[in-house]
Amino acid sequence: MNQFRRALAISCKDIESYYGKPPLITWGLLFPAVLILSLYVKDPATYLAIAPGVIAMTLLFGNTSMAAIVVTFEKRAGTFQRLLLAPLSMRTIILGKAASASAYGLASALALSLGLKLALGMPMVNPLIFATGLVLGAGCFSLLGLTAAVMVREVFEAMTLMNFFRFPILFVSGIFMPLAQLPSWLKPLALASPLTYVVELLQLGVTGQSAFATPVVPLLAGLLFLFASWLLAEAIFRRRGNA
Repeated sequence: MNQFRRALAISCKDIESYYGKPPLITWGLLFPAVLILSLYVKDPATYLAIAPGVIAMTLLFGNTSMAAIVVTFEKRAGTFQRLLLAPLSMRTIILGKAASASAYGLASALALSLGLKLALGMPMVNPLIFATGLVLGAGCFSLLGLTAAVMVREVFEAMTLMNFFRFPILFVSGIFMPLAQLPSWLKPLALASPLTYVVELLQLGVTGQSAFATPVVPLLAGLLFLFASWLLAEAIFRRRGNA
């Protein structure tokens, strides 16, 4: 069995054991859907300004939280240590875990997007760019969730650690306020956030508009953050695996 098929087996096991549970599915959908609906009821003309950002936020919290929960549960049960001792490369384990977490985030984001299109008539100017933004965001955030989870033992420790970066980037990444309207001293922080580029790609896909002159900029930045997240996750996994 090649490494890709082994990674796929890890992903299928995680989806069957954890991600396919109804409480997790409803948790991933209800909060962002209610948030967008409340904004739509308040002002139907402006909900599109925040819808792509809320979809990106769904990816951020869904992927990081679920990846962290699965790894910490398995560490407590001792199954994660057995996985590290199995004849699998570290990259296979990371790929399998990240793929299952990404699948959960993508399914939640796509279900939310489909609901917005059917219920509120959300446009879709460029579906390819929109899908690219979802994939890049799901991969990057899943890897960051795995990295945080493997550094601690308990779920609450992983959540506390992730909240140190999730909440700050939530407010500087163009979700609630466009990049062009951010104060000048906040813009460098926004450009250092991976969430910013995911929001801009989703915004381009939905409305065709972005703070960047060309989609190449958020696309390349998203790829760079995905690659950096992989290197970080691999380094932390190897250090913990050798501990």
